[in-house]
Amino acid sequence: MAQIINLRNNASLNKVRSKYILAQIFDNLQQEKKIEIVRYNKNFRKLLKIRITDYRKAFSKIEIDIIPKENEFGRFIHIPNTTNNSNYNIYFNDNKKEDIKRMVINENDNVKKIKVILNHKIKSLYGLFLNCKCIKKIKFIKFNRSNIKNMSLMFYGCTSLEELDISNLNTNKITNMRCMFYRCLSLKQLDVSNFNTDFVSDMSFMFNRCSSLPELNLSNFNTKNVINMRYMFSGCILLKNLNISNFNTDNLILMNHMFYDCSSIAELNLSSFNTTKVTHMNSLFNGCSSLLNLNITNFNTINVVNMSYMFSRCLSLQELNISNFNPINVSNMCSMFDFCPLLRELDLSNFNCSKVWNVSFMFNRCSSLKKLDLSKFNSDKVWNLTYMFHGCSSLKILNISNFNILPIANISHIFDGCLSLKEVNCSNSLIKNEYLRHLNLLNSNNEN
Repeated sequence: MAQIINLRNNASLNKVRSKYILAQIFDNLQQEKKIEIVRYNKNFRKLLKIRITDYRKAFSKIEIDIIPKENEFGRFIHIPNTTNNSNYNIYFNDNKKEDIKRMVINENDNVKKIKVILNHKIKSLYGLFLNCKCIKKIKFIKFNRSNIKNMSLMFYGCTSLEELDISNLNTNKITNMRCMFYRCLSLKQLDVSNFNTDFVSDMSFMFNRCSSLPELNLSNFNTKNVINMRYMFSGCILLKNLNISNFNTDNLILMNHMFYDCSSIAELNLSSFNTTKVTHMNSLFNGCSSLLNLNITNFNTINVVNMSYMFSRCLSLQELNISNFNPINVSNMCSMFDFCPLLRELDLSNFNCSKVWNVSFMFNRCSSLKKLDLSKFNSDKVWNLTYMFHGCSSLKILNISNFNILPIANISHIFDGCLSLKEVNCSNSLIKNEYLRHLNLLNSNNEN
């Protein structure tokens, strides 16, 4: 219910005399239509009355309960805007009489619970618990603020955090969630079903190295405005179930290392992904060693410039359809399929690689590949081909008929470990000579 406050007679607000200061104190509530100017004095410079349409939100406080980790000491919170001590209150062990301003647990403290109250002047939760390694449990009791926009690094480095209740967290206006849960190594469960991500543009490193999380349901996430998802799930080594089937990536630009070292994931549904604007896909699936199936036929690679290590160390992947790929702007394909030992076939017949300069280790240790057709591969700008087919022990037929590499190109060890290679279609003299040298070396080893 709306309330009328007489500023002239109100003790708590007797210093408020201008619209500018009023807007500061109430976090622009007037613009949000939560307050209304009722009456000015004659010269229209001083406010006499205001109507607060939502009194509770106008004076809202963020209340947080923290349970410290036993035998762990050090910083337990980073209060934003600490130049003004009135912006926060801290109480140890529910002692509401003692307002403690320090933010560190000492070895001689017998602390079992900490209550933190942040008032309306704090407008960012950036790094709120940054590297607070002594926290075991965090619960947000109240969170009535809708003007906070930054939650980046909020729980960064909370390596002892085992329980996190953020069901009361209001994320309606958040634009930045970068590194929000970075290195929460002990967190085994995380419920973000209440998150409103309509305005978020940066989710990079968001769950990076949450190495104890077995599952993550992000089906409620609205990612239409996100432009950065690099390293988003990197290092989530126990993550088996990841629901991102509804992700809208229409505006996504960076997705490199997104699933880097997600070594327990067997399946990924990326059917909703629109990659038209994406420029970086390097190490996208690098280290997804349990991945059995990967359908990325919907991927548009027209603007991608980096595909290095994209499928590196996908140890369980047997099939991969990338016939839809158009890497016309890609410059780096170093180790793109490195160590995919079960990959039996690759259709690269449509690859137009006119801008590529680095293909070193591209098929390194692809020991199940039997043939490769790179006849459409434009290699005019390539100068690094070292170890390109190294360890392709089952490769018998190789078509590189259009390879026209630079005279200064490095082709050392290009065929090392190609024990079954019997047919190479190539017109370039440098590569031809290297292949002959390779054959002579094989024959010499066989004779010995």
